[in-house]
Amino acid sequence: MTETRTKTESGTTSGPKVSHPQNVFQPEPGSCQVVLVRHGQSAAFVEGKPFDLVAGHGDPPLSTLGRWQADRVGERLASEPIDAIYVSSLTRTHQTAAPLASRLNQTPIREDRFREVFLGDFEGGLFRQKVAEGHPAIAAFRRDEEWSRIPGAESNAQLQARVVAALQDVAAAHPDQLVAVFCHGGVIASLLSYALAQNNFTFMGVRNASFSLLAIESTRWHVRSFNDTAHCGSLTADADPPT
Repeated sequence: MTETRTKTESGTTSGPKVSHPQNVFQPEPGSCQVVLVRHGQSAAFVEGKPFDLVAGHGDPPLSTLGRWQADRVGERLASEPIDAIYVSSLTRTHQTAAPLASRLNQTPIREDRFREVFLGDFEGGLFRQKVAEGHPAIAAFRRDEEWSRIPGAESNAQLQARVVAALQDVAAAHPDQLVAVFCHGGVIASLLSYALAQNNFTFMGVRNASFSLLAIESTRWHVRSFNDTAHCGSLTADADPPT
């Protein structure tokens, strides 16, 4: 190998030049890295046929597309060094996590605080109908970017308090590990908004089966990626499952 030597002011030669590669982000020791996974697409709501409820929350299963998305999630994450899998209290997260749990031979840990925002009078799937009808409460919810404009619903602050506490507990239980948390769109938006000190609705519209990666350190949270669905479609559109 040819060494590059340079003259110094004294006329002597120096040794090889030292190179400095670009730094790569590394969380501080003891941090927990968390991949937030939104569940796959859930079944459609049919007017007059509310979803079953779990502790007051609508509990639809995955749709056909959602089950295919769950398989893609399992394939994509199976090669990652995931130390634990968490799910919410709702069926759609359990079904989305199942393919990955099977591949990794892990039993998901249920953490009820990761359940979706409580929609009050519009629970059981009725929220979707009210959106389609343009209900005044939906207009107020969108205008004010506040969940509690829906009658009986959780507020932004209530949602964020429970989901942040839940994730902090998970991080504390898994220092220097990578965990997968299968949860919901409203939950992910609230967690990312907390991490970046943004409005609670900044990250609304998270795609089904998407990944968002956080590094949770002792004094701050780092958002490493957001809304990654390369395993389920293009940059802007979901793929259709094979027939």
